[in-house]
Amino acid sequence: MGQPLQRQDAPETGDGLVLDLIHLQSMTLGDDGLARELLSLFDTQAALLTGRMQSCETAALATLAHTLKGSAVGIGAMQVAYAARALEQADNPKVRAEAVIRLTDAVAAARSAIAEVLRG
Repeated sequence: MGQPLQRQDAPETGDGLVLDLIHLQSMTLGDDGLARELLSLFDTQAALLTGRMQSCETAALATLAHTLKGSAVGIGAMQVAYAARALEQADNPKVRAEAVIRLTDAVAAARSAIAEVLRG
């Protein structure tokens, strides 16, 4: 099962923590096994959804971003949530393209942080 999750100085950018482990522990009531399971599920889902975003119709982008935003908030991946919200609200092709790139970068950072936590 691994060692208990501990508060770590997660990478931070202007959008805040990549992965807020305190938030995750509060959402799982301190159940480390559940927290690890949620991280693993999010990792898989994030990879799947961002992959779909690369080839989907424009109309589907907001729906995929909304799904990813909800999952990200649940585990404390707030950079992903903010980037997904920006994609949901993008109203022109240029802004939408930039939002997809920002979201893809945020997901990569979150997945890297998750891998580190799950290894620990």
